[in-house]
Amino acid sequence: MTTGPSLEDGVRELLLLMPRLAGRGKRTPVPPELADLSLAPRHLCLLSILLFDGPLTVTELAGRLEIAPTTASLMIGDLSRQGVLVRAEDPADRRRTIVSISPAQRAAVDAWLAPGARAWERALAPLSPAERALVIDTLKAYSLSLEFTDGCC
Repeated sequence: MTTGPSLEDGVRELLLLMPRLAGRGKRTPVPPELADLSLAPRHLCLLSILLFDGPLTVTELAGRLEIAPTTASLMIGDLSRQGVLVRAEDPADRRRTIVSISPAQRAAVDAWLAPGARAWERALAPLSPAERALVIDTLKAYSLSLEFTDGCC
């Protein structure tokens, strides 16, 4: 069995690492085609889901983003007006709307998200499925615990 850092040392290490990760993410250049769109991190999540999973309904997107369908609909409407997303009627059920990345913007979205996806692939590839699950679950728990703090980190 391998040993790792103490809890205190692990926290210290991560507190030093997280600002570097955030800084690198902020330095990732937005493609010129998307630069004027004022995209926020929530938009990045939505675009990532559509890029990896393909066209989805508003309800499916809301579920994956863990937000209310009305909130998802507002985000989708905003990105549709800017030409990033396309909404189409579901041919199987005309009451449902299918959302996809606009073909005109797909290459720009892919170019923007691809470096992060490749970095995660390199970081996760040497891990077993159980180790990957542990990393993902830990990051989710960290994110969730931040929602319950009043202030800094």
